[in-house]
Parts: sequence; structure tokens; C-alpha cells
Amino acid sequence: MKSFCIILVRPRDPNNIGACARAMGNFGLSDLRVVDPYAPIWREAVSAVGVSDILQHAKKCDTLDEALADVHFSLASTALKNRHLKQEIVSLPHLNERLSENPPGQTALVFGNEKSGLSNDDIERCDAVLNIPTAAKQPSINLAQAVILTCYELSRRPDFAALRSPGTGPQFPTDAQKEIFIAAADRLCEKVDFKVDFTPDQRKMLLRHMLVRQGLSREQLFFLKKWVDKIAEKLP
Repeated sequence: MKSFCIILVRPRDPNNIGACARAMGNFGLSDLRVVDPYAPIWREAVSAVGVSDILQHAKKCDTLDEALADVHFSLASTALKNRHLKQEIVSLPHLNERLSENPPGQTALVFGNEKSGLSNDDIERCDAVLNIPTAAKQPSINLAQAVILTCYELSRRPDFAALRSPGTGPQFPTDAQKEIFIAAADRLCEKVDFKVDFTPDQRKMLLRHMLVRQGLSREQLFFLKKWVDKIAEKLP
């Protein structure tokens, strides 16, 4: 999703910076811009062992103006408590719906530092406000968590291509495959004198009902079939 960038304004924790970069990578974003980072912390974050190449290629900016220079629409992420906001407020669950109204162009998601968040000037510099709904008791949210949630929401867009997609799910056995197992299990019952008070048809009916209730996959049924055959081989 090259039309989105994440902007971190004056971050102060290398662990949070790294977590933000990893979240971006998880959900298909790569354009990270960092405004006025605390120099020692920034060096620590970028030089961390195993750091994402997103951090290695992040753009370091002196001001928010510089970071927004090529952006067409920007959202400042902030809690609403004690804020007197003039801009449009977009709730995170409605972010993609709101973005669909915009013409094509670069969109920036702007996040403040861990201690004080974005300043009023930073917020006013952006076109709209992004709010992540939280319980009233804890209105603010950790920087890395805010970025993770936002990146996830963006990944729900139709243009997001996951590296791996869910498989087709388990394959279930056919009736013929079930009957092969039932016949093998019935032979084992006879061999070990188990449920001999039942007729063969009654035993098979019981096994059929058990298979329906358990909903075993084809792989699981084949495992049981091999297990039954192995036991039968060991018996005299």
C-alpha cells in the first residue's frame, strides 16, 4: 500500500519505534517518516540487531511540514479527552470508508510521542483527526499499539495483498472412505471380542453415527484407519 505513510513525531522509545516498523511490515506499509527524533534513541532503534529494513530506509525530517510536503491528506491520531478540535474527527472503524471519499494521492497517518502525544499545533497542521475508540477509563493508547491497530485497519482495504492467505480448510472424507474405515474397525471389534453383543450392522451403524458427530477430516480418518490396521496386524 504505497499510497500511505506513517509519521512519528518526536518519538522517544526505540522499542516503540521498532514495534511501529514491524507493524507496518506486517500489514504492507513501508513508508516511515520520523520527525525530530531524539538522536541517541534514533541511532539505537536504527542500529538494532534484526531491525526491519523499513527503519533502515525511514525518512528523518526536521519538521512536520517537511514530512507532509508530498502528502495529499493527513490524519492526526489523538485521544479526544481535553482536546478542543476544529477538524473533522474520523473514528478508526470508519477510516477506510472516509478515505474512499478522497481523490487518489498520498495519505499520512501522524502519531505523537509516547509521553505527550501530538501538540495542538501538530494536530492543527493535519487535515483531520483520527481517533481510536477506547474505554473512558483509559482514553489514551500506547504509540506502538495505535500504529498496529491503524495498520491493521488499512490492511482491510481491497488493495491489500497478504503474503499468505488462509488455506481452503480441511478436506472431509467421502462416504466410500468412511465405509473403508468402518469395515476395518468392525473387523478389529470381531478380532478382540469388542461389542460382540451387537450385530455387524449395529456396530457399523454406531461407527457411522460417531463419525458424523465428530466431523473428522480426511487426514484424521486416514490416521485412525492406519492405527486400526496396525493394531489388527499385531493381534494373533
